[in-house]
Amino acid sequence: MSTKKRGQNEDSIYKDGDRWRGAVSLGYGADGKRIRKKLSGKTRAEVVEKVRKLKEILAKGAPVPDDRLTVGTFLDRWLLHLPGHVSDGTLDDYEDTVRLHLKPGLGRHKLTKLTVVQVDALWQAKRTAGYKANSIRIMRAVLRKALGQAEREGLVGRNVAALSMPPRVRTEEGRTLTVDQAKKLLDQVEGHRMGVLVLLSLVFGLRRGEALGLMWNAFDPEARTLRITHAVKRIKNRDSDASTRTKLVISELKTKRSRRLLCLTPELVEALKKHKVAYNQERLQAGESWTDHGLIFPTVFGNPSDPDTFSHLFSKLAKKAGLGHWHPHELRHSGASLMLAQGTPLHVVSEVLGHASISITKDVYGHLLEGDKRAATEAISGALLGKLRPVAPKVAPEGAEETG
Repeated sequence: MSTKKRGQNEDSIYKDGDRWRGAVSLGYGADGKRIRKKLSGKTRAEVVEKVRKLKEILAKGAPVPDDRLTVGTFLDRWLLHLPGHVSDGTLDDYEDTVRLHLKPGLGRHKLTKLTVVQVDALWQAKRTAGYKANSIRIMRAVLRKALGQAEREGLVGRNVAALSMPPRVRTEEGRTLTVDQAKKLLDQVEGHRMGVLVLLSLVFGLRRGEALGLMWNAFDPEARTLRITHAVKRIKNRDSDASTRTKLVISELKTKRSRRLLCLTPELVEALKKHKVAYNQERLQAGESWTDHGLIFPTVFGNPSDPDTFSHLFSKLAKKAGLGHWHPHELRHSGASLMLAQGTPLHVVSEVLGHASISITKDVYGHLLEGDKRAATEAISGALLGKLRPVAPKVAPEGAEETG
């Protein structure tokens, strides 16, 4: 038999067997029935404290925490609300991270009881399993974003992912083509239908999807400019009657830094004009099979080129040039390195590459600036500590009197 004991100004708190239980009134529902939130604990003081905290939450207008909601269920719900707020490619990445890592590791935990210790334990388990620091960084970023939404909704009091220990990510120095290697590669691809794409990717450090998404209407031969506005990418096929798991899309670049204007040299303009002639010939040959998307580097039928297919093609071209296996992304790294080697200021390189900020460019390519830093140090050291250079004596004009 339960024994009820209620203190002054307290909601119903009573002992039921070896447990103490309590309830807080949440008002009345649409059917006129009273709604109550039930709480329990080992001691009366524990229940009183839970009642107090719940009243504080209600006083702030926040929703009542659902103690039964698991992390996995919340993550699924969070993903359902993301379409329209993030790109399809980003949504694909979030879904994969949740499915492969976050739900298996944390999905069964109650959302309101998830702790920093449990989250840190997942990151440690991933390190032990051999995952790289950058992969763990991505997992943490996705969980942090999701729990940020839970915090805004009042479902949790704090974002434990943000409080978890971030992995230490060390930037790896990628391979870069030397000037001689770059020339060999360009000699090999000259005349190939994708040769100008390789050239532009190397000169401007273009991302693979950006290069494949270049549009003819963004090319101005008179102004000698080429604007980057779109990218080709492969995403999950969400169509209900889809026969394939993925599909190619041409997506408009959304950030201001990624939409950028490239300044072309006369040689690059001429290369694009020659490519346009070959492009028109392919279009005529394809006839009614041609599907026009306005792309500068489509397939032979005008459709978007598959980024992975281009990667395989590029590797073959690099091997034919005697360079071995290379990936298109290494063209981007090589382009940035060559720009910096020619003395291009870091902020200009950052704009050409379309980085979100100059700090990203510095993190990735800062090691290439050692020569500039050394020269700057020598200059200031020479000015402050070095000997003054001897001034050459003035030569008196012929016939002029020398003064002592």
